[in-house]
Amino acid sequence: MTTDADVDGSADDEAEAYADLGATTENAMHIAETSMDRVRELVPDETLRDRIRQKSVHATGDPEFQHLMRFEGDPVRAGAKAVLDERPIVTDITMVKSGITGRGHGCSVRKAIGNGTDLAERTGMTRTAASVLELDRRGVYDGAVAVVGNAPTAALALADCIEDGTRPAVVVATPVGFVKAAESRERVREVAREYGVPAVTNVGRRGGSGLAAGLTNELVHVASDARDGEVSLEPPEEPNEDRSDR
Repeated sequence: MTTDADVDGSADDEAEAYADLGATTENAMHIAETSMDRVRELVPDETLRDRIRQKSVHATGDPEFQHLMRFEGDPVRAGAKAVLDERPIVTDITMVKSGITGRGHGCSVRKAIGNGTDLAERTGMTRTAASVLELDRRGVYDGAVAVVGNAPTAALALADCIEDGTRPAVVVATPVGFVKAAESRERVREVAREYGVPAVTNVGRRGGSGLAAGLTNELVHVASDARDGEVSLEPPEEPNEDRSDR
């Protein structure tokens, strides 16, 4: 498929400056860059975690969302390194998978939903929980970028897998809703903290597929910047690099 960037080499130069890995036209890149400039006026731009906070505001349109983000371990560096190592990105549902950029990385991207049908029918658990358990049985989540953007039961199942020995490279968990959503993210934080698995989550009822995809895409952005020598993935001298982790 031919894009404007294929026709006009200057678009490639502009894309390198940032914009959005999904933007290919000059107008789209201008909109993406202008939007992020406005976000940076509202959110600090000092650490890699700030980039995740910025993306949360960009994805939700809510400047206050930056204060809802939580980090266990060093998830931005861990996630970016996983992207550079071309580890798989595994989402809970199709909507999250569809939001993951296809540019800037060589990772395979797959969804959990659609696996574990027999387990769901046999036990009565949700299809998303059964899907996570089935993929975990196959070893898919070890070393992967594990992303849950919709289903609290998927996040709970993933937390159980971590407790049982599974070790994703990083977890991005922002399931949304009024039933078990906040609790599922707290459960992810607890097991991530206990077993040393880097994780990005948020508190409260809000979240969703768009947010999860946006945060994952920011890990891809960080990996791209590291590949270009624009950021370092070496740990900072001070391990507690910013303010409100929990």
